This record gives sequence, structure tokens and C-alpha cells, in this order.
Amino acid sequence: MKTKTTLLLELWIESRTRFSNQLEHISEQDLKKKLGNAPNSVGFLIRHIGEVELLFAKNVFGDASIKISAETIKAQHDSGEWTDLEALKKFVSESFSKLKFIVEQQKEDDWESSITTKEFGTKTKAEAFGRIISHTAYHAGQLAIIKKYGS
Repeated sequence: MKTKTTLLLELWIESRTRFSNQLEHISEQDLKKKLGNAPNSVGFLIRHIGEVELLFAKNVFGDASIKISAETIKAQHDSGEWTDLEALKKFVSESFSKLKFIVEQQKEDDWESSITTKEFGTKTKAEAFGRIISHTAYHAGQLAIIKKYGS
């Protein structure tokens, strides 16, 4: 029988393929694409996904070793600076690895413990983890639409 940690990790990793599979087909030219007057580019969204993964590892799961300045969250709109594809891929690879590592450390009872953040209030760790799963899938959908229809 699988543990809660194993099951939740499997769920997250599978869901994240909606994002990670797209990275292999994104070009440097795609990074600047936006959809109409929408505020965010492909590059911005990739960076944002990585920043939020790191914030979850730090603030939800308690990884004090993570130092993150969430530039996309501070700015709340695209500044046009997220145009280095290799740097972005490296960033989200590292954010994935760090979040995965700290989640793997969770014990069965940890998933039922409560955490409080200013972004979404008080939730169990399991509920909070649902937020990162839906967050990445939501933005992965945006990426696909912007890549296909944006300019």
C-alpha cells in the first residue's frame, strides 16, 4: 500500500507534465508571446510557476534553505525580462527538484497538519498541495493558448 506522500507526489508529478511537456517545444521566440492585451508572456509564466513552487517548498513545507525573491509576484505583470530559455528551464527544473525533495520528507500525519499563509489562509498541507497542483495546471493551459494563438 502506498503512503499519502507517495500518492500525492505521483498526482503532482503527473499533473505537472501538462507544464513540463510543453517546455520541450518552446522556443526563445515563444517566450515574448502574449495573447492580445494580456499582461503576461510565456517567459513570465514559466518563471512564475518556478517561483510559486519554491514559495510552496519554503512557506508550506518549511524548507528554510530556500531563498526566493518572487519577482513575478512582486511585479504582478510582465516586465519583459524573462527571455532566456535555458535559464528558465534550469530555474523550473530546480524548483521542481526542491519542492519534490521537501514533499518526499513529509510523514503521514504531516498532510493533516494545518499551515497558514497570507495567500490562502489556513489549510491542511494536503489541501495546500492541491493549490500548487491546480496552479501549475492553470498556467500550463495559459501557456498552451498563448504559444498557439499569441504574438
